[in-house]
Amino acid sequence: MVDSSGLPVCITEVTEVRVVSLGAVDAAHAIDEGEGYQGVSDWRVGHEEFWHSADFRAALRDPTFTVSDSTETVLVRFRVALQS
Repeated sequence: MVDSSGLPVCITEVTEVRVVSLGAVDAAHAIDEGEGYQGVSDWRVGHEEFWHSADFRAALRDPTFTVSDSTETVLVRFRVALQS
């Protein structure tokens, strides 16, 4: 991983990758993400604000992009293997 200046800060090791529907994201993932979410509903609100933002839709070149319970979501778990 790199910081906002592009300098390396750590090496991560991916420990798990799951593809689930957005409606199947569990509380453990939402809380373990470490962004302060108290549960799935908080996690979902925060992520939908990002996914439905004008900037994200512009990056996708899809001004009507939206997600639903059936949207496939990639959930990645990792650990810090080496910190600089």
